[in-house]
Amino acid sequence: MQNENLSFADLGLAQSVLEAVQKIGYETPSPIQAEAIPALLSGRDIVGLAQTGTGKTAAFALPMLSQLDPTNKTTQALVLAPTRELAIQVAEALSSYAKGLSGFQVLPLYGGQDMRGQLRQLKRGAQVVVGTPGRVMDHLRRGSLDLSGLRNLVLDEADEMLRMGFIDDVSWILEHTPSTRQTALFSATMPKEIRRVASTYLKDPQEIKVARESTTGTNIEQTYWTVSGTNKLDALTRILEVEEFDGVIIFVRTKTATVELAEKLEARGYSAAAINGDMNQALRERAIERLKNNKLDILIATDVAARGIDVTRISHVVNYDIPYDSEAYVHRIGRTGRAGRSGKAILFVAPREKRLLYAIEKTTGKRIEPMTLPSGSAVTDARTSQFMQGITDVLQNETDLSFIEELLVNYSNETGETPERIATALAFMLQKERPLQVKFADIKPSRERERDSGPRADRGERRRRSSTPDEGMKRFRIEVGRTHGARPGDIVGAIANEAGLSSQQIGQITLFDKFSTLDLPADLSGSQEQKIARIHVRGQVLSISADRGPAPRKGKPKFKGKKKQA
Repeated sequence: MQNENLSFADLGLAQSVLEAVQKIGYETPSPIQAEAIPALLSGRDIVGLAQTGTGKTAAFALPMLSQLDPTNKTTQALVLAPTRELAIQVAEALSSYAKGLSGFQVLPLYGGQDMRGQLRQLKRGAQVVVGTPGRVMDHLRRGSLDLSGLRNLVLDEADEMLRMGFIDDVSWILEHTPSTRQTALFSATMPKEIRRVASTYLKDPQEIKVARESTTGTNIEQTYWTVSGTNKLDALTRILEVEEFDGVIIFVRTKTATVELAEKLEARGYSAAAINGDMNQALRERAIERLKNNKLDILIATDVAARGIDVTRISHVVNYDIPYDSEAYVHRIGRTGRAGRSGKAILFVAPREKRLLYAIEKTTGKRIEPMTLPSGSAVTDARTSQFMQGITDVLQNETDLSFIEELLVNYSNETGETPERIATALAFMLQKERPLQVKFADIKPSRERERDSGPRADRGERRRRSSTPDEGMKRFRIEVGRTHGARPGDIVGAIANEAGLSSQQIGQITLFDKFSTLDLPADLSGSQEQKIARIHVRGQVLSISADRGPAPRKGKPKFKGKKKQA
């Protein structure tokens, strides 16, 4: 099926699903979606050869939801994913596509998550389960996951599951599902083991191949900031303060976010406007025309609303919300660096969205470099420079200043104040609402990028060897871990309550089997350490000590991430 001029309305999706897709802002299906959706709606099994970032999640999720019975609480669809992060990502996408399905429940199942919570949620019922092979097997063996009513099964990133050693687990799960199910297998490559699974467990599958085609211009500088330590709006305004920009397009995911962000930027003194699919064409064109004519500096847009924008003065594209589709990222940043000019693309990435970042790099074939937020002194320098330039502009524009000059001379004569003192007072009055001198703590990314490609079981210790605490923090070891049932929230709550630390002072926590590491202020007092050493978590005394790297009795990390608030 050719997808030129094709819309999602042409694919036969259920009306509630179609409406959700349109609200999100999707308009034209990607190649994998254009072929996979009709095939799955017709009942065919499929093998999709597609890279991450080509829109394959929507390719299987939309037809799955279109055929779902939301009044039936039994598990009707199962998605197997190689990693916890991908399982969460797929579950979140399904939730957003199912906004119009009353009573819909999706449940992610993965290791490192509290088993009791999963058992409770399974008992309540979930129409779609998204899980990693190991945890799905656990529940099948326990009898807590009933797949007798399964209609749809998806194997997502099958080659990754093979690489991580899960392919036998996948086969075992397939053996324990109804033979009447419809199966979709997606893989970036097709090694012989994946071919064997497809030929054994899929019924006359339709094969769909999608080539990777997108590249980005060499004249676009691409960087990303890991969302951490401050909110995105504050980070964005810091960047806008320091960057020398001409025109900017900021991309967000939802129509509501375009309006909210435009209002907040305007309140901070920026010339900004929103464009989204709810606005009529005339209003959108008027906003774009204002951007072209230098009457507007910043546009906040959704992907759909920004289509067709060709404004050479766009110097920066900011991905305030990372796109789920790598192709969308390519189209977004293509708005800058036009007509032979250079451009900058800045991407905001939450820690759990790192997979999307890696997918974008894979699709474009380019590394996106991490950036550090501008410091307080950098913002001060930028504001001071603008202030001085403002004075210069007034003096050089031959503005008639005679009345003001006479007024100040009279004030000086009457009060005896020097011209310097008067100028200082006027400058203070002028900058009072937006102080020239800015002070705030520098923000660093929450964790370093993980670029190793070895087996997952090896990564925890490698990360522990290579990652270092943020400035002002020190890494400690405590004698409680995953096998004791500990969770980051337990540790944060206990230490915050007993040692007089705020939860914000407790940094990265990594849980291993029998111990954990955590980052605390480097200037932690001896009395605070003694208090922490006596704390009990899950029946274990913490016995805190300085972390000295991988110990002889290494534990396999079951959970890694930022601490949760107590």
